[in-house]
Amino acid sequence: MQVFDNLQTISSAYPHCVLTVGKYDGMHLGHQKILQRLKMVAAELNLPSLVILSEPQPEEYFAGKNAPARLYSFADKLNFLKDFGIDLVYKMTFDHNLSQLSAENFINDILYQGLGARAMIVGDDFHFGKDRLGDFNLLQAEGERLGFSVEAAEECLSDGLRVSSTLLRQKLELGDCEGVNKLLNRPYHLSGEVIKGQQLGRELGYPTANLRTGISKLALEGVFAVTAELGQRCLKGVASVGYKPTIEGENDLAVEIYLMDFDEDIYGQELIVNFHNKIRDQEKFLNLQELKANIADDVGKVQQFFSSKKIIRTDDVTDKGHEVRDVS
Repeated sequence: MQVFDNLQTISSAYPHCVLTVGKYDGMHLGHQKILQRLKMVAAELNLPSLVILSEPQPEEYFAGKNAPARLYSFADKLNFLKDFGIDLVYKMTFDHNLSQLSAENFINDILYQGLGARAMIVGDDFHFGKDRLGDFNLLQAEGERLGFSVEAAEECLSDGLRVSSTLLRQKLELGDCEGVNKLLNRPYHLSGEVIKGQQLGRELGYPTANLRTGISKLALEGVFAVTAELGQRCLKGVASVGYKPTIEGENDLAVEIYLMDFDEDIYGQELIVNFHNKIRDQEKFLNLQELKANIADDVGKVQQFFSSKKIIRTDDVTDKGHEVRDVS
């Protein structure tokens, strides 16, 4: 998969394509349905499949810190699209100029002239252009005029509800890991580099891996049963996500993982953390001794949870389905 951030570079290498555009924050079943159809049409036309991703996401540009919590980092989106078999990604910078571009000019300048669209697959609720005035009907009419087809992917439902990033975010906020997994067909995960923290966990007898996710606002918070993918290894663990209510002066978002039966230096390495079950909410304890006792209790609950579970790794999920593996 190739990633571009310049229209001229793409058009020089690939004059025409079949494309879709959106935030794709979540890569849920609805997104997967669009991507499946994108690949199918691209194969029929013998053209590359292309996904346009906006960075920052439009809500982040307009609302800043008040934007909804991001579900996945740009790097996670790229990894998913690569595993899914997408050919090209255009990283489109969402800035003032783009925010002021009319829907008609977006179609002509970016989709048609810039990317040479021959076919386009979108969700039926897709809106674009200045003030979000562009919709599917306009896109389809302009496509017919310019000579490319526009197709709306079928609505995707789960338990009678429309699958969306908003629904996914709501279930994460509730700590409904089972419901989240149904919307994704895989566990929700966070990934990033392991960095040094205060090393308080080591002093308490529970050393943790601190994860730099690249996301400043997360949809989930609490203590979770997780598996952590370190290269080809998949390890059981306890993750604490949120702020540090027991530690005075700690206001930064933190993702800390205690890996059970594991004692290696993994600073600087990439870790993928899959969330399987919420154990409890974040709590403020009176002192470190009480915190240590509760961590021990958390570990016991996580061990009990995993005692009868088979776990799906993130790399088991493709457009062909998934297999279930035991955790080592």
